[in-house]
Amino acid sequence: MRIFLSLFVVLSFFSQNVMADKAPPLEAAYQAKRVADDVFVIHGPKGVPSPENQGFMNNPAFVVTAEGVAVIDPGSSVQVGEMVLSQIRKVTDKPVVAVFDTHVHGDHWLGNQAIFEAFPKVRIYAHPKMMERVEKGAGAQWLDVMMDMTKGATAGTRVVSANSPVDEGSLIRIGGVEFHVLHDGKSHTDNDIMIHLPAKGVIFLGDNAGYGRMLRLNDGSFQGNIRNLNRALATGAKVFVPGHGPTGGPEAATEYRDYLQTVYDGVKEFFEEDLSDFEIKPKLLPRLARWKGWTDFDSLVGSHVSLAYLEVEAAEF
Repeated sequence: MRIFLSLFVVLSFFSQNVMADKAPPLEAAYQAKRVADDVFVIHGPKGVPSPENQGFMNNPAFVVTAEGVAVIDPGSSVQVGEMVLSQIRKVTDKPVVAVFDTHVHGDHWLGNQAIFEAFPKVRIYAHPKMMERVEKGAGAQWLDVMMDMTKGATAGTRVVSANSPVDEGSLIRIGGVEFHVLHDGKSHTDNDIMIHLPAKGVIFLGDNAGYGRMLRLNDGSFQGNIRNLNRALATGAKVFVPGHGPTGGPEAATEYRDYLQTVYDGVKEFFEEDLSDFEIKPKLLPRLARWKGWTDFDSLVGSHVSLAYLEVEAAEF
């Protein structure tokens, strides 16, 4: 009996400490919005990860099929993933059978953990380059980034990587619904996938587009991003789900594409006049007034000009 009690105390202590290491659930009440037949999006805050938003900032989505539920980009932490599951349960009691991670940036996929813990047989799809980068440490880096920026609000999250590679032309059929995977080289990153549901008239853009919010392009390409958004528009989809910002029609893709094109064309023009990137920015700002009200415009426009400058310069040689 004494041994049993001692073991009970040890296990209780261990259990309490595991629970203490996990941050609380999301405080804000988020709701899934139906954007098409059996297609739902949970629109996250537009700001960067912070203690206030507890790291939630992307647009997790889910599709209900006859076989089960497919989730697209389950969010930045186990807490966000659990919130996504709770929203799914308000719509259906079917199991989650698939997850699609659109790219390596952890604010989109660290929520895999919650899905996997609830449904260990789930297929998690991603581009092979994303899977490789996670394996080489990108996942651990993103855990640190989220913990630091949220001051611990994502504690308890661990890396659960994709287990099923997909690439350009992959076609995944789930419960009678076709999920077409698009990947056309370097865009927001070199491992982006877009998910097109022809029968639903919906395309998930991932971070190939923000709508009302600027996105970092440190790992991407202006020309590649523009090319991929034009390709998304050519699908004939009616509903466009950006990685950040509200779901909409084609404008959810064209607005960000036009911004990228305006930056790139302007930088190219002034580059040919032998101006440096810091000289170009003030000359280009009047042309970008249309997007000045977007979240993070002021903090990112300078880096966009510099990155476009490097891309223009590389194309000259």
